[in-house]
Amino acid sequence: MLKVLFLIHDLGQGGAEKVLVNLVGRMDPEQFDITVTSLFGGGVNEQFLPGSVKYRTVYPKAMPGNSHLMKLLTPQQIHRRYVKETYDIEVSYLEGPCARIISGCPDRDTKLVSWIHSTMTEQAFSASFRSRKETVDCYSKFDLNVGVSEGVLQAFQKVSGITGKGCVLYNTIDSETILRLMKEPAPEIEEDGAVKLAAVGSLKEGKGFERLIAVIGRLKREQRGVHLYILGKGPLREKLGALAEKEGAADRVTFLGYQTNPYKYLAKCDLFVCPSFSEGFSTAAAEALIVGIPVCTTDVSGMRELLGEDGSCGRITENSEDGLFCGLRDLISDADLRESMRAGAAKRGQAFRAEETAAEVERVLKGLVS
Repeated sequence: MLKVLFLIHDLGQGGAEKVLVNLVGRMDPEQFDITVTSLFGGGVNEQFLPGSVKYRTVYPKAMPGNSHLMKLLTPQQIHRRYVKETYDIEVSYLEGPCARIISGCPDRDTKLVSWIHSTMTEQAFSASFRSRKETVDCYSKFDLNVGVSEGVLQAFQKVSGITGKGCVLYNTIDSETILRLMKEPAPEIEEDGAVKLAAVGSLKEGKGFERLIAVIGRLKREQRGVHLYILGKGPLREKLGALAEKEGAADRVTFLGYQTNPYKYLAKCDLFVCPSFSEGFSTAAAEALIVGIPVCTTDVSGMRELLGEDGSCGRITENSEDGLFCGLRDLISDADLRESMRAGAAKRGQAFRAEETAAEVERVLKGLVS
């Protein structure tokens, strides 16, 4: 049996956090002795960890300025403080502080894996490290660098200069649970004759919700029948509400907050919208396809792999407010196209079976130690 540690910042509402819970819940407990450690506790996804997985937190909740405090210690010192046992494989399940900690593992027999979820820029690459040199030194110690999409892996290799020991492993999505939960009632979704849009994610910078609300305002001024439902919470909530008022679209934007079952809302909507400036591999978009609704997304990493090239299950727009506006305007105006894409989405969603993605992860991890 392989003893495996997954280290993550927290198990909050983000996509990577949710995917990790899905993954460890699908891995064979007869072959893998799994521990999940989060630097900070209190995340909403902790409740979904299976009983077969050991879980511990380093601190009960997040601390302001924690990444700066961690830089005071070397990777070796902080690994000694935070990782209490010896493992066959240690996985940094998010880039940044987790990667710095795992790189400090002193045991040469332990295999190290860096799991990268976002498209790295030069600035983001070294943000959690003392210097660029330390960043490269740390990532060079990993036996495998995993990207959640081809675009994510290529961006990491370009910015780091580290090639030759990378692979792509797609996110594990619990399709069976999604298909069951989507059948629950969602009375908050109004039957007002408008084309209903759903957007899911943390309300924070980079997710593009500000430009999406601006697009909704433009569509309303063109007298397009549209209603946007936003699922998620975050620091921009008040600002986004004020922006909806400013755009004259407060009656066309409904904030539903964080929902443990977003699928029942997606199932009642006509389109899923991803307005992000950047992504790694959008879990929320993949879940929308499993539910069976078309996706309209900006051109970010992972979307071409997710949607395919034929446009049968969604539309990829230019990564700008104007691009998103034009794409949504076209889809809102064409009910026949949306219906055709709905059939394509349901078919495409079948490709993201949890059994297949988890089995590939198991194969790769076994290959590291064999």
